[in-house]
Amino acid sequence: MPLNPRLEAVTDRIRTRSALRRQAYLDRMRAAAEAGPARAHLSCGNQAHAYAAMSSDKDRLAQGRAPNLGIVTAYNDMLSAHQPFETYPEIIRRAARAAGGTAQVAGGVPAMCDGVTQGQPGMELSLFSRDVIALSAGVAMSHNCFDAAVWLGVCDKIVPGLVMAAATFGHVPAIFVPAGPMISGLPNDEKAAARQRFAQGEIGREELMAAEMASYHGPGTCTFYGTANTNQMLMEFMGLHMPGAAFVNPGTPLREALTVAATERALAITAQGNDYRPAGQVLDEKAFVNGIVGLMATGGSTNLVLHLPAMARAAGIELTLADFADISELVPLMAKVYPNGLADVNHFHAAGGLGYMIGELLAVGLLHEDVCTIAGDGLTRYALEPKLKDGVLVWEEGAGESLNDRILRPARDPFQATGGLRQLAGSLGQGVIKVSAVDPSRHVIEARARVFHDQVGVKAAFQAGEFTDDTIVVVRFQGPAANGMPELHSLTPILGVLQERGLKIALVTDGRMSGASGKVPAAIHVAPEAAKGGPLAKLCDGDLVRLDAVAGRLDVLEDGFAERVPVTADLSANGFGIGRELFTAFRASVGDSTEGASVVV
Repeated sequence: MPLNPRLEAVTDRIRTRSALRRQAYLDRMRAAAEAGPARAHLSCGNQAHAYAAMSSDKDRLAQGRAPNLGIVTAYNDMLSAHQPFETYPEIIRRAARAAGGTAQVAGGVPAMCDGVTQGQPGMELSLFSRDVIALSAGVAMSHNCFDAAVWLGVCDKIVPGLVMAAATFGHVPAIFVPAGPMISGLPNDEKAAARQRFAQGEIGREELMAAEMASYHGPGTCTFYGTANTNQMLMEFMGLHMPGAAFVNPGTPLREALTVAATERALAITAQGNDYRPAGQVLDEKAFVNGIVGLMATGGSTNLVLHLPAMARAAGIELTLADFADISELVPLMAKVYPNGLADVNHFHAAGGLGYMIGELLAVGLLHEDVCTIAGDGLTRYALEPKLKDGVLVWEEGAGESLNDRILRPARDPFQATGGLRQLAGSLGQGVIKVSAVDPSRHVIEARARVFHDQVGVKAAFQAGEFTDDTIVVVRFQGPAANGMPELHSLTPILGVLQERGLKIALVTDGRMSGASGKVPAAIHVAPEAAKGGPLAKLCDGDLVRLDAVAGRLDVLEDGFAERVPVTADLSANGFGIGRELFTAFRASVGDSTEGASVVV
């Protein structure tokens, strides 16, 4: 079917807006590519250092004729999603040798777990870790020994940081290799219920711990549809994975076969072959539009509204909140995966998953088909399903229909006619709200504000029984310049309890919410942030605030508000402990959330 003209118009708008930046980027990438294979410019001494420990691969590397893959890995065994990567370098090296190439671990990048740092001071480093990952990956790739790169990363800030680095080295082909989700454990809604019962004092810590451990119980990503799994969706829609790789469980024969296939494909798309596919060519305006379409159709994490603009800027492309909002109005919500529904990503994958969804969206003209991907030209191949037949990896047509319409629906008969994300603007600034999990009766909340400067204050007020009326909870000085823009996910059980008591509750913040949040209306990423004198810094307890997700408005309904003097806050406590002092320069120079809250792009 022809491309939807409104989607084409958004793409053209992005292309026009980005023209100068994108052309300068492409010129740099072209110059780097024309210089020839990287190792040709290294001295014998440079190369000897690079190959000294490579044993059986040393001679092949020294000859310089076979393509050499650089592996950038986010492995650690604290992140369940990244623990499987421990064995990947050896799998990739073996597969490369068998295909006539070589592979080396170019370097590692940090990978923190937001699940460990939720509600803790370390969460203030979480968003900044994305830019640290991009910098670390840049250092790894700066050795200039590699004809293509294999990027091993899954979770929240890791994939965006790696994409930023891959775009910066855009003349080098890039393949992203996932590890897959853990098998299903305690259902996510039961875990959430245990958290709410604990918040109300109905169960003790021992029972809460048992529920958490039964939910997060093995290798792989957490099974809810948060930022980590949204990242994996994105890599499929943007053509950076092998087709169908996102949600295959770790430790399975199919998972290893896909890793081997990614290695073979990485060797095939270098400049030394006949199918050169540099990362900068894959990461074009159409790829980013396709990624946003996938975000809306799946009801994905709001964190990607921060990450996608930063990733795009690294490739010379400028995205705005209006692009997200306009695409959201075009794209139907086709999936119900927790927190938008009861199913987890394994159930979603079994129902037809991303392959079915991509096929459906292509059929109604809501994806660019004519894109360059690492697997070949055209997005249609991402509607196919990978299978092992007699030990051989093949791609075949999927079921052609949803196998569970309570989880996955056709594009022409979706759960909602529009995507799950709305742009907000008004007298309190710009922000976004994810409504895919919010009951329509709560899409408009008008109530008096309670203003806090941190999460601790909200929790103390809850414990003191101070929330007895409809309330818009405002948590300000949580933006990137204030304290690194932590997620406020630990407030979710509290706000959920208040909502279940029959109160109309909403959150307004210049901070973030986790990709696992969603049932309570939350206006997030509000900019300009309070620390930069934004309107949130003028709010007082008792001000009447209206959050209208239908009209896309966020306003304070008080006379004389604009003339108020913004308050300031003592943020010195945010600057020390758990490594926060190391990020003083980041807080001082970080960009606005509307541009990706980045320090490096």
